[in-house]
Amino acid sequence: MTRPTVAVIGVDHRHIFGQLAGMLDLGCTCKGWWTEGNPQPVDGFQKRFPDIPRAADRADLLADPEVDLILLADIPVRRADRAIEAMRAGKDVMTDKPGCTTLAQLQEIKQAVAETGRIWSIDFSERFEVPAVQKAAELVQAGAIGQVIQTVGFGPHRLNRALRPDWFFQDDQYGGILADIASHQIDQFLFFTGSTDAEIVASSVGNYANPGDPGLQDFGEILIRSGTGNGYIRVDWYTPDALPTWGDGRLTILGTDGTIELRKYVDLCGREGTDHVFLVNGEQCDYIDASQEPLTYFRRLADDVMNRTGTAMSQAHCFKVMELALKAQLMAARLGHLTG
Repeated sequence: MTRPTVAVIGVDHRHIFGQLAGMLDLGCTCKGWWTEGNPQPVDGFQKRFPDIPRAADRADLLADPEVDLILLADIPVRRADRAIEAMRAGKDVMTDKPGCTTLAQLQEIKQAVAETGRIWSIDFSERFEVPAVQKAAELVQAGAIGQVIQTVGFGPHRLNRALRPDWFFQDDQYGGILADIASHQIDQFLFFTGSTDAEIVASSVGNYANPGDPGLQDFGEILIRSGTGNGYIRVDWYTPDALPTWGDGRLTILGTDGTIELRKYVDLCGREGTDHVFLVNGEQCDYIDASQEPLTYFRRLADDVMNRTGTAMSQAHCFKVMELALKAQLMAARLGHLTG
């Protein structure tokens, strides 16, 4: 099957590694990469993808008629402009989250999609790059826990202060912790509850541990509700150094007939590896190793680019996730050192 040709614009976040690897693993060709300056991930990017040339100007990649799909991981505040530029050049876009940092940017993206007919897709890696979530989706679809009525999503992260660029500590540059990290959990809430819309019941952001960085929000939470489900989300930058991974990401899916709990990246009970799934219902109380579950996002997006379909994620869903994340960010109570 013919695969799209890709190019990379912006390597300011290491998520670009997973974005590009996902497409290359399908057999896609990458024509080149460009980024402004030399942000910290550049060295790692060049070591991991040594055969991909760096373009002198991103305009060269946008003008290349062979390039079908642009992969973006620029500084968050610049992602909307980069995506719109790419779509108006006739390219589809896969961007890192957050896809934008303001509702005004989101409206401009919607207009560009409507006018160009291009695809604007966010790689929500905590769903699309996690085999455990794929397994949970299969179990839910099979009716293993009945009707899903709630999700509880935790997205803790390690600060890794020494590796963070200046923009990481400026909320107008990264969009705020709810627009950024919590977009993952909003995506999962909508997906597992089958919701096409929702309301943010309450939200808050805080800075409790980093008073010297007034632009850093190190804690956030959301209470979300739709016509088919309820959700609670907590995200933070408090992962302790002793944990053997960057964060103990968890998702609990409550159904009328059972529950599914995901320990995505580590099992504190001692099981090795990642992608731990626990299923409890009327007949089962089981542990499932989901680490070998095949992922589908990259393949489906590649097919969508070539066939002009929407199988990886509907455009409406992508828009709605960012809309809700940005609304939660705007209405959030400010706590801790943010109240001064």
